[in-house]
Amino acid sequence: MSDVYELAVSVDLRDEISEQELVELRWHLGIGPQPEHLSIVTSFPVVVEDESGDPVIENEPRPLLAGSGPARRVSGVLGSELAGRANLPRKGWALTSRQEIHPDEFDRLGELLGWLAVRIHDAHLLADDAVSIGCLRFHEDVTPTALKVADGQIVWPS
Repeated sequence: MSDVYELAVSVDLRDEISEQELVELRWHLGIGPQPEHLSIVTSFPVVVEDESGDPVIENEPRPLLAGSGPARRVSGVLGSELAGRANLPRKGWALTSRQEIHPDEFDRLGELLGWLAVRIHDAHLLADDAVSIGCLRFHEDVTPTALKVADGQIVWPS
């Protein structure tokens, strides 16, 4: 049995994102190199064995929305894109990502999606001051569930 989900994010971001943040965001999307310093999501703990065979926790940064090519479980194609909106009425950035994710990634993805939510154009605001960020679908389900961020935290469907 597999616990794979399809995550689809499609948002417009305001243009007040710093160049350093754009570099890190591009890395998370798989469309740019890893920056020297991470500020959006900073902790990527993994358990490894040290030279004595004892478990230790190390920080191993990895991009969170960088999958590309054919999806293994959810069908279709995975990928991410970030495009400038300079010539459109709403300035800033258009971001779209479609990924396969595992629940073990929810915490770190929640950090990234919460960061995005603070920078989203007002068009994505919901009546309850939450932000519409995308959808999540268990790979065996037919219909996705809307994802939103409320009070800076992602609301994962239960």
